[in-house]
Amino acid sequence: MSINIILFGETGVGKSSVINLIAGRQVAQVSSDVNGCTMSSTHHAFSVEGRNFNIWDTVGLEEPEQGVNGYLDAIEKALGLIQQLSTRGGVDLLLFCIRGNRITATTQSNYRLFYEVLCGSKVPIALVITHLERETTMEEWWIRNVKSMEKYGIKSAGHACVTAIPGHRQYGQSQIAIKDLLTGYDGTAKYTMPPEAWFIEFLRLFGLFAPPKDLKGKKLYDVLTKRCGLKEKVAEELVNKMDAKTG
Repeated sequence: MSINIILFGETGVGKSSVINLIAGRQVAQVSSDVNGCTMSSTHHAFSVEGRNFNIWDTVGLEEPEQGVNGYLDAIEKALGLIQQLSTRGGVDLLLFCIRGNRITATTQSNYRLFYEVLCGSKVPIALVITHLERETTMEEWWIRNVKSMEKYGIKSAGHACVTAIPGHRQYGQSQIAIKDLLTGYDGTAKYTMPPEAWFIEFLRLFGLFAPPKDLKGKKLYDVLTKRCGLKEKVAEELVNKMDAKTG
């Protein structure tokens, strides 16, 4: 049985490096490009200590600067991710990758999007804290910051404090920490996210970033049916609900 995992976080926190850390080899291309497409994802499959893992490395929620097209692309790619997971039985675990400094508004929005909206607060979420190269003992970061995380409403079922830089003196310890985190999860139940159920909440969350006013009506209907592949009846119902909410 495979464990299905969504790895998410802001651009630049080191998600691809974390994938390589877990795999023990380079399976994900590490890039310094910070202009990733919002909500795009890459699927990786490999074995860790005899257990099979499917990990979707996603570009999380960033504040779109492209106007309406940025939002439409995000909707399309988010729905595509949900549909991929549905065909594989659902999601077992969320890995939230954050940089070991301050908690930003985008950090909180990503947490809400994946944990609360996409997974209905029903999927365990674990934190992977990166960029801890300067820590004498990486776990000390967690001890200092756990109460602050809770203050921001970010809860977790586990965590791993890591550096994902190959050759660093704490790289080996980082591999142990994240592998222990993953293999400690038994994968007893998968959660499937029905696309229609979360769609309204997904758009509402994007409202935190003032979505374009013309993202409704026929334009939204065309996106849902032609680009996202939703059935016409379902798309029409969603458009009507959105129009009622936005006036």
